[in-house]
Amino acid sequence: MSIHAVPDQKIRNPLRALPFWSSLTMVPVIWTSAVLGGWWVLAVPVYAWAAYAVLDAAAGLEEGNADPLMDRSGLGWYRAITLMWAPIQAATLFSLIWYVPRADHLGGWEALGLFFGVGVICGTIGINYSHELMHQKPRLDRWLADILLAMVLYSHFRSEHLLVHHRYVATPRDPVTARYNEGFHRFYPRVLRQCWHSAWAAEGAMLARKGLSRWHRSNPFWRYWALQFVFLALAFGLGGGLGLALFLVQAGVAIWQLELVNYVEHYGLTRRHLGDGKYEPVRPHHSWNSAQKASNWLLINLQRHSDHHYKPDRPFPLLQTYSADEAPQLPAGYPVMTAAAMIPPLWRRMMNPRVRAWRRTWYPDIEDWTPYKQGTNPLPR
Repeated sequence: MSIHAVPDQKIRNPLRALPFWSSLTMVPVIWTSAVLGGWWVLAVPVYAWAAYAVLDAAAGLEEGNADPLMDRSGLGWYRAITLMWAPIQAATLFSLIWYVPRADHLGGWEALGLFFGVGVICGTIGINYSHELMHQKPRLDRWLADILLAMVLYSHFRSEHLLVHHRYVATPRDPVTARYNEGFHRFYPRVLRQCWHSAWAAEGAMLARKGLSRWHRSNPFWRYWALQFVFLALAFGLGGGLGLALFLVQAGVAIWQLELVNYVEHYGLTRRHLGDGKYEPVRPHHSWNSAQKASNWLLINLQRHSDHHYKPDRPFPLLQTYSADEAPQLPAGYPVMTAAAMIPPLWRRMMNPRVRAWRRTWYPDIEDWTPYKQGTNPLPR
């Protein structure tokens, strides 16, 4: 096994944390796009996908693992970027909403292309950082997570992710687990519909166990709706009808980015049904792992997803990567894999053989995979 330990003192070095601040480079890129216009409005998607795919190929893999039990007080430089991103994203988003309606050099298609790039930033970075923050205990972190999600009108993701996805991943009750042979274009509308309802039902069930109505003021959906309304009103106040439309464009793109990643992370992987609605515990082999160095810098180790589901409370610098005999490996990082997911025949050609190999490795005794592929096994209790 090629995975090796990284000494604690190396992890604590601020220079070790610096590559994870690469998200900040998105800000000058998007402003260059806005000022120059023309084809420059496509700079962000080219940078996020093409440039990082090339960087992954050049930088190779990062197979070092920090001690997951090390003192977390030494991770301040890593945590700082996640805390500062919400005000940076808000300043960038809303200053552009003010700027674009007043920029005579930007035509309609340029404004649309520019805010497609803003959505890539708010989805690739903003939602990803909110994902890190919502898993942490400090109240500040969770509030920042809610603020980032409200900026893309997807606040219910926190409830769905924490109460549904982590509990039911790789079972028929998890909407986000993409089924074998389910193309992204079928997965996406299904998830948009099911995730909101599953989040609402999960919060309602928690309140019911306390003897409260789902409309009780403690339901976080009230906070979700209030924050979203504030941001919609701010967009309209700064940019009028065009500003509101551009806000909706970036939110739609950000949501699409999130669900593309969700599709990649668990495609075709299932937990064994033990009978009577019981499923085996979550293990690293129930999520796809990717050790590509450059894209893990940009995505703060999101691609070490096998360990995230195994130990959800680990902050991103301590997430472990795994060898091929411990967790299934993606053939490339998320920039390449999310692009491939948009082309179902290419995706199936890349991933279906890997899913079948995963089944042979981990569940050689299961002969009939039909209930797993179709999601017809009993719902988990």
